[in-house]
Amino acid sequence: MEQTVEEKLKALFELQTLHTLIDKIRQTRGELPMEVADLEDEVAGLETRIQKIKAELDELEDSIVTRKNMIKEALAATKKYEVQLGDVKNNREYDAISKEIEIQGLEVQVSEKKIKEHTFDIQNKTEVYEKALAIITERKKDLEIKKAELDTITAETEKEEASIIHKADDAEKIIEERLLIAYNRLRDNAKNGLAVVTIQRDSCSGCFNQIPPQRQLDIRQRKRIIVCEHCGRIIVDEGFALEEVPGV
Repeated sequence: MEQTVEEKLKALFELQTLHTLIDKIRQTRGELPMEVADLEDEVAGLETRIQKIKAELDELEDSIVTRKNMIKEALAATKKYEVQLGDVKNNREYDAISKEIEIQGLEVQVSEKKIKEHTFDIQNKTEVYEKALAIITERKKDLEIKKAELDTITAETEKEEASIIHKADDAEKIIEERLLIAYNRLRDNAKNGLAVVTIQRDSCSGCFNQIPPQRQLDIRQRKRIIVCEHCGRIIVDEGFALEEVPGV
């Protein structure tokens, strides 16, 4: 059996009433869900940054060890060449060995320079690393506090919210698809989530613009679905607000 216009309006108003209750419950959580999500993103970003700095520090430490080993090898080679100098038989051999000693000396100088550079980089990166560790420790504390607050509020309201969501789902089933699509579009576009509003003080309670007397009369007759000329919301008469919404 097809619904009358009044029944359609009543179903829409009941759905709006349930959705408004859900909105109010979620508003009690305020900005906490967003704050928790932002802190989680920040902590994840800091963890990635810390891991990257740690890897860079490890790489620098490995480079210093490598350079120190190169210095040891160069010094050992220099000693070997210096011994060989005593056994040279001609100037060409002398020059060749002297050249090798010079090369090893340059190798030592380059390695010592690199060690100084790496040591300087390690000092700077260690400061950044320690600051990042301090920041992430604070952010994790903040996250724990915010999560605890959110969990407390959610625990207090989730049962009630789940119950109302279930009722809203049931309420949607008796509304024809065309009307439900229009309702959801209006609700999505409205800042306060109101798609269905009542007449209040001769005005639309959604945008507070005046409703002409004849249009008010048409709304109260409940014979057709009427929308606000200004905001596009579906308007029902104030009598709906006096009627008890099932399950609320």
